Amino acid sequence: MRLHRSHSRHSFALRASSLLALCLAAPIHAQLPTLSTQARSFVTVDQPLVAITHVRVIDGNGGPAREDQMVVLRDGRIASVAAHAGAPTGATVIDGSGHTLIPGLVGMHDHMFYPAPAVNPGAKEALYPEQASSFPKLYLAGGVTTIRTTGSTEPYTDLAVKQAIDAGRIAGPKMHTTGPYLEGVGSFAPQLHELTGAADARDTVDYWIGEGATSFKAYMHITRAELAAAIDAAHAKHIKVTGHLCSIGFREAVDLGIDNLEHGLVVDTEFLPGKMPDVCPDTKLAGAQLAAMTIDDPRLQQLIALLVARHVAVTSTLPVFETFVPGRAPIDPRVLDAMLPQARAQYLETREATAKKTDSPWPKLFKLEQDFERAFVEKGGTLLAGLDPTGYGGVIAGYGDQREVELLVEAGFTPVQAIQIATMNGARFLGVDKELGSIEAGKAADIVLVRGNPAQDIHDIEQVELVFKDGVGYDPAKLVQAANGTVGLR
Repeated sequence: MRLHRSHSRHSFALRASSLLALCLAAPIHAQLPTLSTQARSFVTVDQPLVAITHVRVIDGNGGPAREDQMVVLRDGRIASVAAHAGAPTGATVIDGSGHTLIPGLVGMHDHMFYPAPAVNPGAKEALYPEQASSFPKLYLAGGVTTIRTTGSTEPYTDLAVKQAIDAGRIAGPKMHTTGPYLEGVGSFAPQLHELTGAADARDTVDYWIGEGATSFKAYMHITRAELAAAIDAAHAKHIKVTGHLCSIGFREAVDLGIDNLEHGLVVDTEFLPGKMPDVCPDTKLAGAQLAAMTIDDPRLQQLIALLVARHVAVTSTLPVFETFVPGRAPIDPRVLDAMLPQARAQYLETREATAKKTDSPWPKLFKLEQDFERAFVEKGGTLLAGLDPTGYGGVIAGYGDQREVELLVEAGFTPVQAIQIATMNGARFLGVDKELGSIEAGKAADIVLVRGNPAQDIHDIEQVELVFKDGVGYDPAKLVQAANGTVGLR
């Protein structure tokens, strides 16, 4: 990657450090976001006119990659995308040879919290503290320029972080903040409010819309009456509701008007014989029942047809489920480096214990989930992408979003399809597709420059060199360095 001024006498091959020094010395255009000194310390490109030349473009609309393109950014927006030509006079030029531009990822199950180490879930001590310092940096460093928080344990903190990012005080992605979990009686986490009935559900939704929540997530012990009330209250104000359900089956939730279902088939309990209404059954038994099924089962095909007909989206969160498959999830040094030492030790210990399990249903469940997601899309369903940084701590902001795209390709999607799922699909569901989600003239310059060719090797999506949000280019290495060693604490 080379950066220079158009029509200057010299062009320079720059490493990230020298690139940072050059760009920070340049003047700031008044129309670009006003960033604090702290946020600006992560910036590498902040000029009002930038041309990325000789670059491959995967635009997020599902079409094939286009070679040798020039993408011009002006005042925080994409001015043009075309076959390479001369750069505009006065532009800062980035030589994108050997690199690919993709849209900024739109993470649709991207919590701001993470499981605290050394707690005892059996004693209702499962705690999920807010990672208000580390996660905004790591999401952005991973190429995630927009997130939906999809359930919050600290909704006021989420809203405050969003405000700080929007004001330019801290670096991070654009945030669509989901309200607190809509959970019924039986929650395993003390941070979650337990609804007392339909009136409480309605009041909770109304209150948090007033505070700034832009979506809601129903959880495992909610009743049908509570979910119906929450959906009615949210839809009255044009707000969508998603769910990680257990007490309510997918078909019941569809009939109640839910907009989105999280995680996919592996959390649907409706196929367990004897399932009681409004009761979350033994999830291990429900999982074992699903593990005995295959995607061609008529019951699953009927469920897919219903979801498609009712326009209910499904959010894929394959990275968190991969950690449950014995010995499957790769040990990524980047992930380990991000963790608090205690979190790292606990994760590795739990991973080792998981790897020794010989009777786990998860190898079959994981494959079934991938088959379900592919069949759902083939029938016309809208699939979204997220990571879900929960489980036993093996999924980290940003890195998990990249892994999600890789696992979609493993599931049978082409790389450009997987990138579309992780970008344009999310933007469209959020109602911001006119503004972002693809690389097109007129849209916000939320784009990611990666080394290599993800259209041929999807793992190149991990080789992030620059992340542009509203035309400001951030250095992922600097963001990662500032966050490392703190995940699990802050």
